[in-house]
Amino acid sequence: MVPIDDGIQEKPALLLQQLLRLDTSNPPGREAGCAEYIQGLLTAAGVPTMRYENEPGRTNLIARISGRGAAPTLLLYGHLDVVPATGEEWTHPPFEGQIADGCVWGRGALDMKGGVAMMVAAFLRAARQGPPPGDVVLALFADEECGGVHGARFVVDEHPEVFHDVRYAIGEFGGFPLRLRGRTFYLIQVAEKGPAVIELVVRGPEGHGARPMRGGAVARAAGVLQRLDSFRTPVHITPVTRRMIETIAGHLAFPDGSVVRQLLNPARTDRWLRRLGEVGRNLEPLFRNTVNATVLRGGERVNVVPGDVHILLDGRLLPGFTPEDLVAEIAPALGRDVDATVVRGEAPGAHIDFGLFGLLGRLLVARDPDAVAVPYLLPGSSDGRHLARIGIPTYGYTPMNLPPGISFFDTIHARDERVPVFAVEFGADVLESLIQTGASPAP
Repeated sequence: MVPIDDGIQEKPALLLQQLLRLDTSNPPGREAGCAEYIQGLLTAAGVPTMRYENEPGRTNLIARISGRGAAPTLLLYGHLDVVPATGEEWTHPPFEGQIADGCVWGRGALDMKGGVAMMVAAFLRAARQGPPPGDVVLALFADEECGGVHGARFVVDEHPEVFHDVRYAIGEFGGFPLRLRGRTFYLIQVAEKGPAVIELVVRGPEGHGARPMRGGAVARAAGVLQRLDSFRTPVHITPVTRRMIETIAGHLAFPDGSVVRQLLNPARTDRWLRRLGEVGRNLEPLFRNTVNATVLRGGERVNVVPGDVHILLDGRLLPGFTPEDLVAEIAPALGRDVDATVVRGEAPGAHIDFGLFGLLGRLLVARDPDAVAVPYLLPGSSDGRHLARIGIPTYGYTPMNLPPGISFFDTIHARDERVPVFAVEFGADVLESLIQTGASPAP
């Protein structure tokens, strides 16, 4: 066990180092050691904690600070698991938490042990400063990267009482910058896309591997994959994305503002996304339901031509759409004789709560006065969807003033994941301000 530093709440980057050194790759997870370390910090600060598990080692840690009753209860939540560090060799080993070139390096530095370090640091500061305006709950979940079965979904289903009075929740992701035409826009997540797993089954004639097989299932599957690779689902302009683009456009000089507004014309959206280059590639999933082929299965023996190939698609749904809507949208790319089945899916809610958006934006701009806060639709999914089932609105808000050289979505789940030391400190300070201000909705 790593040693407990009594003053680590003032050194969030060092706290992040310790968290990164505790390998919680999921699968298998093994979040217990990381949870125990944070529990030790909370206990040393006099904060009582609760642990919940539906399987040994898959630990969820909950803590609460009592407030003065002057603001609603605020939930800070994150996840302790990380995706595996596979692929190419890293510049710095992914589980050593090295600090180099001004950054903390390691798997989970952004997704999301960096955010957890910010939250824990801010929570510990609040515990030592005396009662904040409202109660603050800290929830650190297991298993987010594999759907939350052992984490947020389990706690919400089996122990919802720990969240009984929570008005707002702060989780992943948001509060990081988008830079466009010389302006900085902080993206505050107010909604997220829903997950959908779709299985395609492509069939063809079976046979012996010694006999040439034309038009077999493997060849047909290759055609399906090629069509999906070039296929674009329809453009949809959702309310959150409309508000985001209109806000950005309103803060850009002519003609840049007019160019960005063209994104809201579905007939021209793709043309202008291409012209925006890297920014456009990051914005594209906000305008459509998406799929990516991620798993292929076919054949068990090298000398047998398989009669079917299975393709799993990772689909992401815009608010207001269902998994069945997505299947209908990709049908033209599948062709005939391809079976498409929804394995699982969660349609995201269409109602968006903006009550805390103004406060969250003001706290960011107070530390970066030239920036603008804009609402954001997360193109992925988070544990927020489980909290939404018990009526708790989540804001993606792990504030990071990332420099131009580090792109958030190019870095998470990738080789050489890292976060600048100053960005972790920035986030902890902003979250501390949120706790001390109180999570009161706009009048």
